[in-house]
Amino acid sequence: MNEVKTYKITIFTTFADSSSSIKFINILKNWVLIVIFGKKTVKGKLYLVPNLLGDGPAEDVIPQNVLILIRTLQYFIVEDIRTARRFLSKIHTNHKIDDITFYLLNEHTQLTEIAKYLDPIENFDIGVLSEAGVPGVADPGSDIVRIAHQRKIEVVPLVGPSSILMAVMASGLNGQNFAFNGYLPVKHPERVARIKSLEKKVYSDNQTQLFIETPYRNLQLLEDILSTCRPETLLGIACNITEPDAILRTQTVAEWKEQVPDIHKKPAIFSIGK
Repeated sequence: MNEVKTYKITIFTTFADSSSSIKFINILKNWVLIVIFGKKTVKGKLYLVPNLLGDGPAEDVIPQNVLILIRTLQYFIVEDIRTARRFLSKIHTNHKIDDITFYLLNEHTQLTEIAKYLDPIENFDIGVLSEAGVPGVADPGSDIVRIAHQRKIEVVPLVGPSSILMAVMASGLNGQNFAFNGYLPVKHPERVARIKSLEKKVYSDNQTQLFIETPYRNLQLLEDILSTCRPETLLGIACNITEPDAILRTQTVAEWKEQVPDIHKKPAIFSIGK
């Protein structure tokens, strides 16, 4: 029978702050296992962190156990650093904001740079944080998630608000067959052609079509929908989701024409169906 040995290691040291001590403990755990057993602990995990959709309390839309976990993270891959810092301050992260490492991941980030963002995973968990809502859905975070899978890193999606799913839930339209189309063309002729194409899919495939617009162009898009779609086509508008002044309403194009809602400069998701 193999002899089982017990090792006791006592280290006396001091740290300027708790952030430094946590980093040291994580590295120490790996060092001890390498010395004693010749191997490291399992790699850290990649957590997909939900962000808020509005200015309300985080506790209203993100579960407490998720907030507790987010507060422990010290490395983040983010779409916007300023938004990320504001969110982490709001939820009272366990660390000083200046001690947290942020890697910027947006449409301008080179693919050759992205893989390096996962280097700390050898010793630490990493969070991927979108500018709003959940990462990886209509969001550049999907690139880092794909690389994580290729490197056999465990990916953990955390529960939080998704504007797309909440818009489908609240629309009353077909939730078994739907498509999110992102932004429609900016130029009027191309946008109208795209709306016609999406409406055609609604009637041919019974597929709910969702799309968005930059908030300051919401009214122009709504005007094109109302002037292009059939009167009987159902249009769902989900605006300022999770906020006290949210608009969550579905009615026919003809009914919307009677009273156009105030959605100027407010984040909104549009859905059409039958």
